[in-house]
Amino acid sequence: DKMAADKLNAYVGCINRLSGRAYESRARYLSWVSKAGPTGKEKIIYGTYTIYDTADCKRKVEAVATAEPRDTDLEAAGNAYVSAATALEPLLKDADDYYTQQNYKDDKMAKGKALHPRLMAAWEQFAAADTKLSASVDVIQDRNAIARLAQIEAKEGRKGRYHIEALMLRAKGVLRAQNATPSDLNAITAALAAFEASVKDTETYAASDASSRIGSSFVGAAKSFLTTSKNLMRRVRDKVPYNSGEQMILRTGSGAWMVEGSPARLTRDYNQLIESYNRGASF
Repeated sequence: DKMAADKLNAYVGCINRLSGRAYESRARYLSWVSKAGPTGKEKIIYGTYTIYDTADCKRKVEAVATAEPRDTDLEAAGNAYVSAATALEPLLKDADDYYTQQNYKDDKMAKGKALHPRLMAAWEQFAAADTKLSASVDVIQDRNAIARLAQIEAKEGRKGRYHIEALMLRAKGVLRAQNATPSDLNAITAALAAFEASVKDTETYAASDASSRIGSSFVGAAKSFLTTSKNLMRRVRDKVPYNSGEQMILRTGSGAWMVEGSPARLTRDYNQLIESYNRGASF
């Protein structure tokens, strides 16, 4: 079990460190560049973001690639992810230097135009590799979480730890359903219903057992994630567009979480739920 966990953690570590930043970089770039590429006539030129160093990810994935237990699908997905990430890193640094130093003022955006198709291809390759690796990791993590939940129920019954683990499992289900492409409203609705029931069960149990150690901050984080999930679902269901002010905030990238019912807000609230869970890991 420890060997399997160590192996999985190498891949999860890469995703946690690199994936979000890579997507933020693409969003930053596309906030001012059309899909046809830069022209040099844009009113605002933001450039792009770099990603974090990929050397540690590469080293850890190479170390576990042939380790037991073997999982050819996971290993292949991990190798493809490392290949895509290590190709993206120097390209983004080159682009960042070019735009930060405003070299487009000297060459009439010639290099920016040349970099554009390479950037888009690299991001596309990375997104495909990330999707495949994340799916492989999700399958394993879900299987482990379901087995752990069954063990907890068998040993302790449906008490505090059971409710917390069930809630976290269903929260991940909501996040996955919300982020799926194409969007599936039925899947989102079903995941939300299961998560909301789990939130209510957890809150009810916490109120009935003072020794449960389920803190109000954890329940509050779960409710915040539920609210944001519902708001995003309603945007999808009712086809509610973002207004001009929200669109401006979303284009900036870093402040996108401030827009209620946005994917960025969903990710922020999910991460806060994870942090609250980790603080109470001794439940």
